[in-house]
Amino acid sequence: MAADPAKRLPDAVLFCCNFNQVRSPMAESLLKTFAGTRIFVDSCGLKRGDFDPDEDDMEVDPLAAEVMREVGVDLSGHRCKTFDELEDDSFDLVVSLTPEAQHRAVELARGRSAEIEYWPTLDPTLTEGSREHRLEAYRQVRDGLAQRIRRRFGL
Repeated sequence: MAADPAKRLPDAVLFCCNFNQVRSPMAESLLKTFAGTRIFVDSCGLKRGDFDPDEDDMEVDPLAAEVMREVGVDLSGHRCKTFDELEDDSFDLVVSLTPEAQHRAVELARGRSAEIEYWPTLDPTLTEGSREHRLEAYRQVRDGLAQRIRRRFGL
């Protein structure tokens, strides 16, 4: 019988999405919160978003930061980066949250022993309506990622 992957924690995990402003920073911070220093966790995106340092006081999406604060996680120090800006690219597990990031994750892992997982995750920035309605979409993404992370890593 094969070992349950949730029982064996990887040494290093990368979460990736399109801009590293919503989904991947949420996932990164959740796994760091649940696992502490037992796992090195990072995140990145395919490209840079429309962050303007003269107008914005942080790089992460403000609604993502707000819903993460609701669960005691501070994203204000998050700095968005692309695959090319990673300081280290030797990950045991790469989790892509978008189809586009999945293609790049496969390229990154080519010739390495890294596992690749695809967790399709709704883009809450596409939600329209009232502020509360949009916040609810972000909460659903946060809670879905938290549940998946706990289940996958046995935390």
